[in-house]
Amino acid sequence: MARRGGTSDATSRGTVREWSNEDGWGVIDSLETPGGCWIHFSHLLIAGYRGLRAGEQVELDWETPGQDGYPYRAVRTWPAGQQPVEPLITSRGEGGFRSTLTISWDDDSGST
Repeated sequence: MARRGGTSDATSRGTVREWSNEDGWGVIDSLETPGGCWIHFSHLLIAGYRGLRAGEQVELDWETPGQDGYPYRAVRTWPAGQQPVEPLITSRGEGGFRSTLTISWDDDSGST
């Protein structure tokens, strides 16, 4: 169970109440999150297109306070019975942009 202002200690199982593919968010119902748990697609740990369907069973880690009028917010969610698929993060630690400059001087030693 989550502490006020904290995250859950254990994974909960829930059912998707509603999901909007257009808006990329929905609500999950579970015994541990009475009143609903808000979920954003960026917190879905699944391969490929990240979306859910109403009635789908999921596992979730959640926190309080919630969001958009819901008392809880999911921080990690994936289909029940499957392993979560962590997103692949590729970073070279160099920031967002990179540029190079190469200067070549003409050889003037052979001029007359």
